[in-house]
Amino acid sequence: MNELCEIRSIMERFGRQVRLCLPDGWQSEHFGAFLQPLRYKNKMYLGGVNTRIGFNREGYYLYLGPPGHDLTKLGRDLWIQAAMDPDEKYTVDRAEVVHFGDAPSHIWAIVRSMVE
Repeated sequence: MNELCEIRSIMERFGRQVRLCLPDGWQSEHFGAFLQPLRYKNKMYLGGVNTRIGFNREGYYLYLGPPGHDLTKLGRDLWIQAAMDPDEKYTVDRAEVVHFGDAPSHIWAIVRSMVE
């Protein structure tokens, strides 16, 4: 499965460095993954949150990451943190394992920027 090695190599080389975090203090090592803003073609993702300083629209993103960091197995309290900016965090709304043949090739997820 040379193709799977190529996919993982592309993520590590060209993806953003992120890590997974849990409320109990556990954090994964940094790894490469892709985070891309979702383009709003309908009203599905146009919600937002009222904060102390005003209305903040939550951004939704497509996440593509390596299967070794399986978002589907870590629970609902999981968040993703950017390596370059620790204040940049994303909650996972939905995640699935994508297979290439019988082997997992990557994790697909819809994530939302956290508003604290």
